[in-house]
Amino acid sequence: MAKDPVRVLVTGAAGQIGYALVPMIARGVMLGADQPVILHMLDIPPAAEALNGVKMELVDAAFPLLKGVVATTDAVEACTGVNVAVMVGGFPRKEGMERKDVMSKNVSIYKSQASALEKHAAPNCKVLVVANPANTNALILKEYAPSIPEKNITCLTRLDHNRALGQISERLNVQVSDVKNVIIWGNHSSSQYPDVNHATVATPAGDKPVRELVADDAWLNGEFISTVQQRGAAIIKARKLSSALSAASSACDHIRDWVLGTPEGTWVSMGVYSDGSYNVPAGLIYSFPVTCKNGEWCVVQGLPIDEFSRKKLDATAEELSEEKALAYSCLT
Repeated sequence: MAKDPVRVLVTGAAGQIGYALVPMIARGVMLGADQPVILHMLDIPPAAEALNGVKMELVDAAFPLLKGVVATTDAVEACTGVNVAVMVGGFPRKEGMERKDVMSKNVSIYKSQASALEKHAAPNCKVLVVANPANTNALILKEYAPSIPEKNITCLTRLDHNRALGQISERLNVQVSDVKNVIIWGNHSSSQYPDVNHATVATPAGDKPVRELVADDAWLNGEFISTVQQRGAAIIKARKLSSALSAASSACDHIRDWVLGTPEGTWVSMGVYSDGSYNVPAGLIYSFPVTCKNGEWCVVQGLPIDEFSRKKLDATAEELSEEKALAYSCLT
């Protein structure tokens, strides 16, 4: 029996990440090779012509799984009936802008898109916020879409998670698929904490701890962390453009694992609504290690947190609390 198509919204669809993301979704990378999709693409009116060009290319690519395309600048039309929403559109920080200016632009964008999702999305719609500041944009979206369950509103830290896997794989000269259970804690910003204390590498002799194999705590507690934290800036320096294909690929990973489940014994990082686990203040969107099953995520509990890690977890939580206060001050 053919499955019913799933409606997937991508906002900011004519931008760099959107352009990399929509073919991945149409190919089944996000929801599986047997899952038909209908793409809903939203962008701002100045990008309408470019958006139509993307739609033309989707038609030209003749994707067997793609059962329809909605390309629009109208948020209501874009949000109607969607089962998955990937929020890539946002206001990027420009030179000379204060953080508060960026925040107030994004607060107004996410407030209006939240209202459209709230009124028009399918029940149980799963939302992934990619646009920065991702954690706080997701929090605003949650505030203004009260009928969407809080567990359905997440933000992307899988890109950071995958970056951490990549750095360990390069350092140890092993396949990235053999490295698992790194953790990104906290904010999708340079205050995030990439943690390898529980990570392992599959070897012929079984799973071995990353810390033991790297055997260089100075690197793991220093350069490794800062490389993952600053990777986005390094990509901009090299490409003169921000990460697009890696962001799009990670967004697919995030949704695929959430919908189809994580492999047994493996966890991933997702920015989710904190319930106070690991003494992280409740009411923040914070990145935790999670496992997924039957379309639901669950925070991995009971991992020991050493003193070095505790300070890092608290520092990124503090930054998120400040961002939250700044965002709420833009609302009043």
